[in-house]
Amino acid sequence: MLLVAFMAVPHHSQETSYLLPPDPKDWEKQGIPDFVYGQKDLFRKEIQWSRNSSSAVDTLPLSRFDSALHSAWRQRLELGLFRYRLEDLQTQILPGSVGFVAQLNIERGIQRRRPQNIRSVRQEFDPEQFNFNKIRPGEVLFRMQREPNGPAAPEQEDVHVLINVSPLEWGHVLLVPAPAHGLPQRLLPGVLRVGLEAVLLSLHPGFRVGFNSLGGLASVNHLHLHGYYLAHPLPVEGAPSTPLDPKGRIHLLQALPAPGFLFYTSGPGPDLEALISRVCRATDYLSDREIAHNLFVTRGAPPGQTSSTSDLSGIRVILWARKSSFGIKESGAFNVALCELAGHLPVKTSQDFSSLTEAAAVALIQDCLLPQTQADEVQAALVALMAQDEL
Repeated sequence: MLLVAFMAVPHHSQETSYLLPPDPKDWEKQGIPDFVYGQKDLFRKEIQWSRNSSSAVDTLPLSRFDSALHSAWRQRLELGLFRYRLEDLQTQILPGSVGFVAQLNIERGIQRRRPQNIRSVRQEFDPEQFNFNKIRPGEVLFRMQREPNGPAAPEQEDVHVLINVSPLEWGHVLLVPAPAHGLPQRLLPGVLRVGLEAVLLSLHPGFRVGFNSLGGLASVNHLHLHGYYLAHPLPVEGAPSTPLDPKGRIHLLQALPAPGFLFYTSGPGPDLEALISRVCRATDYLSDREIAHNLFVTRGAPPGQTSSTSDLSGIRVILWARKSSFGIKESGAFNVALCELAGHLPVKTSQDFSSLTEAAAVALIQDCLLPQTQADEVQAALVALMAQDEL
């Protein structure tokens, strides 16, 4: 398992417990514990993959955030709150230049909840459909609670961390802001900030966060981000990019498997807030024009030429505009959403897993991208939006 062999970092004996009481009748009475964090908990230092990939996970320490998520998630697994028991997933790096990480996850393909009937990228929230107010109390791990950081601090978002009952990988969670407000699946600055901070709270280079828009394979129209651990580097961490504006506020990732827009920050502070503003302006533009999109957050290298996976000195946010996909699509070896565009391929059947090639994976992904003429129009529009920083 991905996190079982992590070394625990000693914590104060009064550290909040994120475990459920033994009796399920007491779960709701317990309330949701707060994971309280501050600027000091955000790791600016460079986090690196181990040179010995087989022992990378075994030798990494847990941050407070990793420890809270790990212990609470594992307990829910033992209590049977997931749709299936996630075991070690068979994993292979597909031969070729991209470096796809393919994993066989048959149970997710069979057991996951049927996606909702989505007709529009801007579809309104429907309280009659499944949403995260209808989950069992034990599925909530904790609530993210930022310490006040002075009068100029951004308004705190009430973000609940839930288990994903159909997990992609160990530690797969959902970040859901203000569940009772019934927000539709449209990215907002507050939840993006918490998602970025979650990556900075982790000491593991493979903790990633992402977002699928409606039409971009989001299966529930209730605002949420995904977060999960993957013990492998991904192509997007160091893929080369070219600046699209003179000040480098937005870059283009041109490498396979799919071109995407790259935003980068070295860590918390004003640069992080500027990045959040730019990304949300970009996703607002796409949503307003019914253009589906996926977003992926990972530690990674600064923009520019190809970097090795050992250079994880900042945070990369990659945004892909893509063709809208409404309804259930189960014809391919994998569905194309946030993790697949980043190079992580959860494959649904043993036959596809054994026969999948890099060329087939690239073809499946690129079939979901916008036609080139429309992609060029989107690029020009987003570059113009970024220029508004100067106004």
